[in-house]
Amino acid sequence: MAMRILLSGASGMIGTALHMRLRDMGHDVRLLVRRPPAHDREVRWDPATDTVPSEQIEWADAVVSLSGSSLTRLPWTPGYRSTIRSSRVDTTHTMATAIAEATNPPRVWANASAVGYYGRGPRLDPFDESSPKGSGFLADIVEMWEAATAPAADRTRVVHLRTGVVIGPMGALTPLALATKFGCGPTFASGAQRWPWVSLFDEARAIEHVLSADVAGPVNIAAPMLDTQSEVVDAVARRLHRPNWLRIPAPLLRVVLGTAANDMLLADQPVAPNVLLDSGFEFSIDQIDEAVAVALGLKWKPPQSYSD
Repeated sequence: MAMRILLSGASGMIGTALHMRLRDMGHDVRLLVRRPPAHDREVRWDPATDTVPSEQIEWADAVVSLSGSSLTRLPWTPGYRSTIRSSRVDTTHTMATAIAEATNPPRVWANASAVGYYGRGPRLDPFDESSPKGSGFLADIVEMWEAATAPAADRTRVVHLRTGVVIGPMGALTPLALATKFGCGPTFASGAQRWPWVSLFDEARAIEHVLSADVAGPVNIAAPMLDTQSEVVDAVARRLHRPNWLRIPAPLLRVVLGTAANDMLLADQPVAPNVLLDSGFEFSIDQIDEAVAVALGLKWKPPQSYSD
C-alpha cells in the first residue's frame, strides 16, 4: 500500500538508496532538508532550533529519520565526539517532540540507530534485539539516541533501525577498497572479530519493510552471516584481485584512533536480525562476496529500479 513518507537524511548513501526504493515502490516521498528547497518535494527544517514544519508531520503516514554525522570520519576528537552525539540525539529529540505535538501523528517513525548498542564483545552467542546494552562510547551514544524518541512513543509506532556496516559504493567500503587496490588490504588485530554487515540494497529494502510490518522497538539490520573482519577484507581483495597482507596490531590502532578503534574496528559483534526475519523479511544478498561485488560494480547489479 502506498504511503506518504517524510524522509530526513536523504542526501547520504543510505538515504539516496532508500529514496529510490520508496519512489519506485510507489510511495509519495517528501524530503526534509536544511537548505533552501530545490523543488516542491523538499521541505526545509532546522533541528538546531527545534523547527519542524508541523503541516508536514500531519501530512505523513510515516517518518524515516536517517540523520547523523559520519562515524567513518576519523579520528574521533573530543569535538567530533560531541558532533556525533548532537547530530543524533538532539535531532531525534526535535523530531520526537514534533510528532508528540501533532494532532494527527504519523502511524510509524523509523529512526536510525546502530548495532554499536551492543558494545565491543567478545561474545559466543549472537546479539539479538533482546540483548543488553554493551559498554563503550558508541553504546552510550546509541542508548541516548534511542531514548530521545521517547516523547513520540505514545503517539506512533517507533522503530529503532540498528544497522551494521553498510556495504555500498561509499562509507566503510571506500577506505578498505582503496587500501586493497594498493595491495594493503588491512586486517585489524587478529581479524577474528565479527563485523555485522548488510548490503545497501537490503538496507533500503529492510527500512521500507518495517514501515508496514508489525514490528516496534529495536530491529537489527545485518545479514544473517556472522562474517569476521578478515573475511570481509578477503572478499574485497578477491574482487579486486589484490593481496591483503597488511596486519595492523590492536595497540597501534588504539594509539592512532583511540575510542574509534575499540568501538568500530576491533569490536566483536555477532548480530542476528531476528526481528526482521520473524516479520517475514528475506535478504536478497546474504554472502559477503556478492555484497562487495555489487557495491564495487564487478558482478550483477540491482536493477535501476530499487523495486524487487
